[in-house]
Parts: sequence; structure tokens; C-alpha cells
Amino acid sequence: MHNRRKVMQICLACVVLAVLSYGSIELVPKITELASDLERFRRVILSYGHLGVLIFIGIQILQIVVAAIPGEVIQIAGGYIYGTELATLYLLTGMIIGTFGAFGLSRLVGYPLVRLMVSADKLIYFRSLMTSSKANLVLFFLFLVPGLPKDVLTYVGGLTPVKPLSFVLVTTIARIPGVFLSAYLGENLLERDYTTVIVISVIAVALFVFGLIKRELILNLLQRISHALQKHKK
Repeated sequence: MHNRRKVMQICLACVVLAVLSYGSIELVPKITELASDLERFRRVILSYGHLGVLIFIGIQILQIVVAAIPGEVIQIAGGYIYGTELATLYLLTGMIIGTFGAFGLSRLVGYPLVRLMVSADKLIYFRSLMTSSKANLVLFFLFLVPGLPKDVLTYVGGLTPVKPLSFVLVTTIARIPGVFLSAYLGENLLERDYTTVIVISVIAVALFVFGLIKRELILNLLQRISHALQKHKK
């Protein structure tokens, strides 16, 4: 029975991976190219009227589930199309749905799917962080700091005992500052306020580069804090 279940999981993982690969190969390049041309993307989305909002949210869902579309590109485009407040609302809506979807796929398919995305060492490492007694605090910082692989971490989260609602709530709250900043940048691009655009871009790039370069340091710090809190609790 155990072997049969394992074979079923592997087969399901292959099917899901095939679908995600198809999305990555066929849809991701087209969406990324379209979203990179802000004015064209704006015209296309607005040409669908009220349905355009659903299409935009769908693109954001796809960005989370496929984990290959640059999130910042979609967020900046959202601000360019809808303004900061509405874009933030639509982006977070898509993120919530997409996170539930990726988390659910990981729970359904299990280890075979996630192992195809993350090395065994990294998987063990991230799972240990997410299963600590202060998992919510660790999750918050993992999704707050720029430069960390947030969409892949969503799939890793599905392999942990963390409750789906708790995971989605904490990670969504952590994403709000970055989403808002990117949408604000997009709105200022539309308004041609290039001084604000330059200032925001410099801050965003600096934070991203810092997160990318200091990734291991940040993760090790989170691990030490998590262990310290567990010892203190005991």
C-alpha cells in the first residue's frame, strides 16, 4: 500500500511538473514580455473592461504557482495600470489565491514535486526553519526580506505542519511592503514622476541586492533566533 501510494505521488508529481513546465515554456515568456512593455500591457488589460481585473489577478496567481514570472514586473505593471491602492489590492488577492494553490499542490503531491524544485539540503534546511516553535515569525521574515525565493518557499511550506490559513496570512502580510512599493513605483512611472521613480528604484535595488548577497547570513540569523527562542521557551 505504501509503495503504491509513493508511485501515485511520483506520477502525480510528473503530471503537475509537466503542466508547470508547459506554463513556464509557453506562457511565462509571453506574459513577461508583455508586462515589461508597461504601456502595451496597460492597453491590453484595460481593453477587456471589468474582466481585465480578473485577468490581471489570474496573471498574479500564475506568477505564484508557476514561480518563474518575475513578481516585481507584474507588481510594477499593476501600479502602472490601476494605481497604487487598487493594484496592491488586486496583487494581494492574486497572491492569496496563488499561495493557497501552490501550498495545496505541495500538500497533495508531496515530496516528489518539491524535490524537483529544491535541492535535498535546502529542503531540509527550510523545513527545519518552518517547523520551529516560532514558525510564524520565521515565515514572516523569510517573506519580508527581498532576494529570497518566496514562491519556491511556498511549495516547501506545503511539506510542513504549518496550517494553510496561518501560512497564507503570515506570508501575505509580510509581502505587503514590497508589493505596495512596487505598485507605487508603477504609478509614478505612469505619472512620469521620474525623481520618485529613481529614489524608489535605488531603494528597491539596494534592498534586493542586500537580500541576495546576504541571503545565507540572513537565513543563519533566523535559524539562530529560532533556536534561541525555543531554548528560552523551555
